[in-house]
Amino acid sequence: MVYKENASDFTAVNEAISSYVLNSPFSFNKENITFSEFFENKMLIIQVIKNGLPFKIFNTIKSIIPFTEEDWASYLNISTKSLQRYSNDATFVFKPIHTEKIIELAEVNNLGKEVFDSKEQFYLWLNTPSYALHNLKPAELIKDSYGKELVMEELNRIEHGVFA
Repeated sequence: MVYKENASDFTAVNEAISSYVLNSPFSFNKENITFSEFFENKMLIIQVIKNGLPFKIFNTIKSIIPFTEEDWASYLNISTKSLQRYSNDATFVFKPIHTEKIIELAEVNNLGKEVFDSKEQFYLWLNTPSYALHNLKPAELIKDSYGKELVMEELNRIEHGVFA
């Protein structure tokens, strides 16, 4: 299935991730990298989590993910006012705990974009109770790592045509 997404949004995310990696202290990875490739390099993800994610990159990622400001605040367990305050600080870097959650949510979205035709369909699926997930909404489950793994497994089953 083709994900109908604004190509310039993904170009901006690819450029932001590549620039961050190329200008980072991560000595083992000095190459252009796309958003999708980023999730394949677990050592790079670990280094990004340790160093924290700059708000500028979060904001770029946020532009391609179908979550509201309130959703993000809830998932990161911070207030919307804090998110707004961070957006005004050009040097703000998220703590590792928040960086890890941002990356997890981006990873779910990255797989979701491969499985669904549109951002709207993916968001609808996230907010609809799923029989395979004990009638819970996937959006409720991605609040923690174990739930995120269940959602990723379900997305993989959907992608391969295996329905519960």
